[in-house]
Amino acid sequence: MAQKPSIPKGTRDFSPLEMARRNYIFDTIKSVFSLYGFQQIETPAMENLSTLMGKYGEEGDKLLFKILNSGDWKSALDAEQLANSTIGALTTKVSEKGLRYDLTVPFARFVVQHREEIQFPFKRYQIQPVWRADRPQKGRYREFYQCDVDVVGTNSLLSEVELIQIVEEVYRRLGIRVSLHINNRKILAGIAEVIGQPERIIDITVAIDKLDKIGIDNVNKELLEKGIPAEAVEALQPILHLNGTNAEKLDQLEQVLANSEIGLKGIEELRTIFALYAQSSQDGNLATFEPSNLQIELDLCLARGLNYYTGAIFEVKALDAKIGSITGGGRYDNLTGIFGMPNVSGVGISFGADRIYDVLAELNLYPENLQSSTQLLFATFGEAELLYALKWAKALRAAGVSVEVYPEPTKMKKQMGYADSKNIPFVAIVGSDEMASGEVMLKNMLTGEQQKMNLDALLQAMQ
Repeated sequence: MAQKPSIPKGTRDFSPLEMARRNYIFDTIKSVFSLYGFQQIETPAMENLSTLMGKYGEEGDKLLFKILNSGDWKSALDAEQLANSTIGALTTKVSEKGLRYDLTVPFARFVVQHREEIQFPFKRYQIQPVWRADRPQKGRYREFYQCDVDVVGTNSLLSEVELIQIVEEVYRRLGIRVSLHINNRKILAGIAEVIGQPERIIDITVAIDKLDKIGIDNVNKELLEKGIPAEAVEALQPILHLNGTNAEKLDQLEQVLANSEIGLKGIEELRTIFALYAQSSQDGNLATFEPSNLQIELDLCLARGLNYYTGAIFEVKALDAKIGSITGGGRYDNLTGIFGMPNVSGVGISFGADRIYDVLAELNLYPENLQSSTQLLFATFGEAELLYALKWAKALRAAGVSVEVYPEPTKMKKQMGYADSKNIPFVAIVGSDEMASGEVMLKNMLTGEQQKMNLDALLQAMQ
């Protein structure tokens, strides 16, 4: 008995309808990116492991898919190495490449590699799949698409403001109500500083980034297990529970971080971003930093686990669906430095297309006309009618009309059923009478109305 075919866990097939919906998402996002002057690039699915390793923290390195070297990869190992080497050491012997984990690090590599060919500030977008060796849960996948938009080569906070505006416009067009959570890694560094643990910033940010998922008690437990002193964990608690408007939170935080230069710098950056966005927004309230266009929340528990962020960090959640973050990103001041090009600042965000897909499906927000791209089907009764239809189809396609010709003369019920299954709105019926008069019988599949017409009239009807 033949084995039942399957696909790896955390991956999916996409039907024509699903692809139409995905392309609706991609096209919407692309159109907004283009409005702001971003240009599209692509990078290979696999990168050298030397490019990927060490860029995502210890947890990220574990989630990289490694690719075995071609040929006899076992020849690189001897019995002693197999017996005594760690998994990490063995990996470097048998694997030199890996599937990309995200689009940001490959983008940094691209910028450095092509620095003589691009104009700074460089505004790019990229829509491609990424892979993570995770244990996929609901709404999470091992293979998924990211829609990234980044600008590098400028320190201007206007870039952050434009990214917020892009978030606002994308989700307005998709019809999804969202909240944008924002923080600053400099503030988090300041918090680590004032509680006496500046060298433990990574451990602290990784832990508090899980607050929404595991709760405050488990975050505190994780911090203690990582060796953060109890008095430092206790000092952290009031900071994690700040409340009020965004402006009030920043005022309170300014007092807490009064002795931290880096923390105060982070507060200043957020104030500037809030002010610029409020000023650019219709009915924006500069006093409270709460624009009416988009729900924005200063979230001090937002840390984002990726180590390369250095400034503002963002996360977007759907208000009407419980699915986690659907967009995220932030400022990175020296990501290109690891590739030999220091002091090039950048900022970007990534739209999670697969999660957006699920949100739109859950909320029933897809347009009804996505299922079929075909405008007209020719239904025929015989070989002569089929050839007649082919000539008409060629003329219609030349005019930009999407046309199908049913490939064989068969029962009209079957041909009409095909049109119904694909939601094709019109069927042109060709029989001997229609051929004799140089016409077709056009049927509106929604109303059932039928009308004979010549080619010119049909062309006009399809426009």
